[in-house]
Amino acid sequence: MILVRAATADDAAEIAELSAELGYPSSEQAMRARLLDLQASAADWVALAQERGGLTLGWVHIARRVTLEDGEAAEILGLVVRSGVQRRGVGRRLIEAAEQWCREQSLATVRVRSNVLRQAAHEFYPALGYQRTKSQHVYTKMLG
Repeated sequence: MILVRAATADDAAEIAELSAELGYPSSEQAMRARLLDLQASAADWVALAQERGGLTLGWVHIARRVTLEDGEAAEILGLVVRSGVQRRGVGRRLIEAAEQWCREQSLATVRVRSNVLRQAAHEFYPALGYQRTKSQHVYTKMLG
């Protein structure tokens, strides 16, 4: 059985561990600080999927976004499922929970961006009804 619940700062270690699996390493302390910031925002929601014994199986981060060109929508900013439990419904349950959060926020549109290298994601999202509407490049500049 998979339980999905809102994440708290006490989940920082598990979230950091899973983030590293996806290629985004972070310390528990840095993750805790981010979670505390996000919890203070009504525009963001982070949820965990856990099995009955308490093992964290994955997490999702979704947020309300407002852009001049499109108006208000939600965007899935992160979705991670523990290696070894993929293709067992964990990601689907997390997406369903994120979509329910959107409905509760009266958000009618959900977007997600996926790295071109993540082929499994390019099969996963369309299977849940998501349509590819755009391809893009991301440019980053480190300041400081």
